[in-house]
Amino acid sequence: MVDPRPIGMFDSGFGGLTVARALIDLLPDEDLVYVGDTGRYPYGPRPLDEVRGFAHQITRYLVDTHDVKLVIVACNTASAAALEELQYDFPVPVVGVLEPGVRSLVAATRNGHVGVIGTVGTIGSGAYQRAVADAHAGVKLTCAACPGFVEFVERGETDTDQVHVLAERLLAPLQEATIDTLLLGCTHYPYLARTISDVMGRDVVLVSSADETAFSVADLLETSDLKRPEGERPARHRWFSSGDVAWFRELGERLLGPELDHTVAVSWD
Repeated sequence: MVDPRPIGMFDSGFGGLTVARALIDLLPDEDLVYVGDTGRYPYGPRPLDEVRGFAHQITRYLVDTHDVKLVIVACNTASAAALEELQYDFPVPVVGVLEPGVRSLVAATRNGHVGVIGTVGTIGSGAYQRAVADAHAGVKLTCAACPGFVEFVERGETDTDQVHVLAERLLAPLQEATIDTLLLGCTHYPYLARTISDVMGRDVVLVSSADETAFSVADLLETSDLKRPEGERPARHRWFSSGDVAWFRELGERLLGPELDHTVAVSWD
């Protein structure tokens, strides 16, 4: 059994491109429809009820307009706010980025002290705290919200003195907790990995949920008979932005690659 329909994916902006890159590399035959909701970014400081509404709206768009066979919520804040409801409300599988990242986090620690950083909304929701507790791994968890990181990434300022100073201040509680493994609990944060690693020290392992999410999707496609036929034609990747398309294309190409050359505008009116 095969399913030629595309995979849908959305994020508040550019962070989900880390998941898209991992998915394209791992599943080169799969079609992809990506929505960057840059007209309403960032999600992190917004109330979770508002983010939940955005998530339902975009998922409905992907299912009704593009007939996707699966939706990836490639945004930690939206996953924390809406994943369970989306899984209940829609007739296609909906995959988030929290649980795959947590599995990798608890598997990588050596001293049992782990950390998670994310947006104010994600950390405040308690979603990662619950996911780590549900893993029953017996680890000690320290969380820290990192307001400002997303904005630096989406301005293309990933290696400046200003972001380094901000990282030193925000990551101080994690240094004091002597963690040895840190989960980047926002899909934007891998773009700041060098700065975060410089601040935390080379002995701290950084875990990104992007690769783990792609592996989870690959397993789901295999076990659910949802894989696209191989070798039929080259995969199609379609990109949509609710904000400034030229800006999304320019920064997205810098972060992900030339695939974003044909980004199209989408409106929620």
